[in-house]
Amino acid sequence: MSENRSVLITGASTGIGYSSAKFLSDKGWRVYAGVRKAEDAARLSAELGDRVHPVICDVTDAVTIQSAAEQVRQDLKGQPLSGLVNNAGIAVAGPLLHLPPEEMTRQLDVNVTGQMRVTQAFAPLMGAEKGFTGEPGRIVNISSVAGFHAMPILTPYACSKFALEAFTEGLRREMMLYGIDVVAINPGPIKTPIWDKAQELDPEQYGQTDFIKAIHRLLKFTLNSAENGLPPERVAQAIHAALTDKKPKLNTVVTPTPLQGLMLKLMPRRMVDKMITSQLGLKRLN
Repeated sequence: MSENRSVLITGASTGIGYSSAKFLSDKGWRVYAGVRKAEDAARLSAELGDRVHPVICDVTDAVTIQSAAEQVRQDLKGQPLSGLVNNAGIAVAGPLLHLPPEEMTRQLDVNVTGQMRVTQAFAPLMGAEKGFTGEPGRIVNISSVAGFHAMPILTPYACSKFALEAFTEGLRREMMLYGIDVVAINPGPIKTPIWDKAQELDPEQYGQTDFIKAIHRLLKFTLNSAENGLPPERVAQAIHAALTDKKPKLNTVVTPTPLQGLMLKLMPRRMVDKMITSQLGLKRLN
């Protein structure tokens, strides 16, 4: 049975965004797939069928976002946008003592400020404007288990996801004014290109620091986790539930190791500190 709804998904060219576009379009949704490049738009149109409508939407560029919002508004012809999935994101790695500050700025701009730019542009189509009639839409933010626990070296990424948790909670309370619910999905290791890009980190840029051995260990662990991670379709299923359940979970954790996550949550934080730093070889030097 066709669900006959509409959704905008950012970062839809690969990974979770691509899988979600396919999953929802197969359910009958009209999917506006946000991509940054025209060639990705053409590829998605060819691969995913006529229910998927690619739009150029770079979350760091307010001009492309506003243009995409106007394109979607005109296409909907007065109908509301049922859902917004803030999925676009990057992962920056590096020890905080040596991380170039502009790298932290880039991390937060894409993963946090970018989500705000998109939400501001598309929320009016979901009910956050005067004269709106119809069923309010729903916003789903793709966070991470890193929004609960910060790994050394991957701290910039965790900072963005901790911030996205606050963004989700605060926005949900603000959007109650319009009847728009806001929830988060928290994936653990998933087989997506975001972790392939971890291989692009050149550890030797930190080769003269005390963290080089820990960086090599973490990269090995991260890439191994990604190889054994869940397929992105599992996250797509969770996104569908978050968009359609009458009362969705505020946080839906999708991970191949749920018991490990629960254990880390329940253990004293000093104990978790010791366990993680021992695995990475972050032992006191003096």
